[in-house]
Amino acid sequence: MTEADCEAVAAVRVRGWQYAYAGLMPQAHLDAMSVTEETDRRRAHLAGAGPRVVNLVAERAGSVVGWGCLGPCRDQDVPDGTAELYALYVRPEHLSTGVGRSLLGELASRATDDGCRRMVLWVVERNERARRFYGRAGFTADGAAEPYEVGGASVPEVRYARRLSP
Repeated sequence: MTEADCEAVAAVRVRGWQYAYAGLMPQAHLDAMSVTEETDRRRAHLAGAGPRVVNLVAERAGSVVGWGCLGPCRDQDVPDGTAELYALYVRPEHLSTGVGRSLLGELASRATDDGCRRMVLWVVERNERARRFYGRAGFTADGAAEPYEVGGASVPEVRYARRLSP
């Protein structure tokens, strides 16, 4: 991902949230999401990302259709050598086409190359589609759970984990 991709990535993220979290998060929050504001956030995050943070885009016919981001795990209760999948979003019209699977596979490969032995991610507890996707990719819930505050509502999340092997 480059700075030139930030607007397209912002659109993927906003549309991804609006699709995936409909009925799971306050609709007013989803409706208020702005690609322009998200573009500014993506630029700031990209500029401030450390050398171990990986941002990847997936393209089809020259258009960005997916985005994933991975870096060092932010949780204090995990072993050293754990990577965290910060984000994985695919344009709704490209779901179930292999885009997410390809991005996740490449991110896991990059984490392994960086010496990580484990990968974790947080997923909205009621997001059954995402939980099935991660389950098929070898992730399982590890027992950690916490609320996530969105638009004034508490949205429970669960942590999934998977071993990485070279």
